[in-house]
Amino acid sequence: MLTPPPGAETREYGILRTFASEADRDAFYQSPMYKAWDERARVLTEGEPVWRQLHGLEAWFRSPTSPPPRWKMAIATLVGVYPTSLLIGETAGPWMHSWPLLLRSLGFAILMVALLTWVVMPLVTRTLHPWLHPKNET
Repeated sequence: MLTPPPGAETREYGILRTFASEADRDAFYQSPMYKAWDERARVLTEGEPVWRQLHGLEAWFRSPTSPPPRWKMAIATLVGVYPTSLLIGETAGPWMHSWPLLLRSLGFAILMVALLTWVVMPLVTRTLHPWLHPKNET
């Protein structure tokens, strides 16, 4: 549940849902349980719901209040990407040096995405959380 920050003028609330796959997401939104809940919730809310899907980098910065400014997300991403690219270049680079360019680039990209998704960005966002989400915003 995403709630308005203390002292905010807005009365807007949000619900954050995460699914293992698009098929699971679609099945949930088509389920009788969700449709019954949505029907009951409509009488308790103002206006139409606004749907927003988080993809890629934005999903790393999920927050119970609001996402940090994009410039902070960009800096945090750079903090993760730059050393990761150096690490991959120095460790796997020599090993992949003799590969054809397209295959070498693919290998580098696979390693980069895997490390960023499951190791680096969770660590970066956890470490930088106080800066990304100052106390008066969380």
